[in-house]
Amino acid sequence: MNDSVLTMGAVERHLRARRDAGRGLLMPYVTAGITPGWTGYLHAFAAAGADAIEVGLPFSDPTLDGPTIQQASQEALSRGASTRGILADLSALPDLGVPLIASTYYNLVLHDGPEAFCAALRRAGVTGLIVPDLPVHEADELMEAAAAYDVEPALLASPTTPDARLAEIGARSRGFVYAVSVMGITGERAALAGSAARLAARLKNVTDLPVLLGFGISTPDQAREARRHADGVVVGAAVMRRVLDGAAPDDLRAFVTTLRQALDQECDPPR
Repeated sequence: MNDSVLTMGAVERHLRARRDAGRGLLMPYVTAGITPGWTGYLHAFAAAGADAIEVGLPFSDPTLDGPTIQQASQEALSRGASTRGILADLSALPDLGVPLIASTYYNLVLHDGPEAFCAALRRAGVTGLIVPDLPVHEADELMEAAAAYDVEPALLASPTTPDARLAEIGARSRGFVYAVSVMGITGERAALAGSAARLAARLKNVTDLPVLLGFGISTPDQAREARRHADGVVVGAAVMRRVLDGAAPDDLRAFVTTLRQALDQECDPPR
């Protein structure tokens, strides 16, 4: 048995098994604390067929996020949302049957220190982590702390990432690789960028980890197209716009179901 199998974590095992069965992977996002009953959205996502759920920890200066998620973060913070309170909410959840992936900026990790932060995530049942403003060459301390608590940090790759750095990201990511479809910030877009397909193909050449495309995937048609190139999609701004417009968990369950159906219709493996 090779070392990669021995060190494979729960998130990677879960996503690999579903990918290898021919399933397009779906990870919807919610800003934690956005409403009083915000964990109802997690139940809705799981019921709609999500393969993992990204839980955004609100931050006052989300530099890589566009207006929709910026607004969601501000609203959550104005309601008094905090990392401690959010993790307490997650600790009270029953097992949803899919991994919870926290996403945040490195300032929040540094606030308590990487070891304490990762320990708190694991106690809350969170098994994955995305830190979009942490470059791979500065990730050693977090990666070591995360490994000690069985938390899997997924690194980000962008269309302008050089080939050598892309290979390093593929080698050091845990769980999956987050492929940023365009240079820029999160937000809904009218079409899937051509750079998304090229980046997914480049990543497929350097890693066997699941590759999820995010940033701008907003509709079932875009999810279906992304599936032709990557193993799955991350959908954030399109979800949060609906939440900000007053969508209840049942409304989001219906929307995520349309994404699930689109991915299930595109059964060809990524090229």
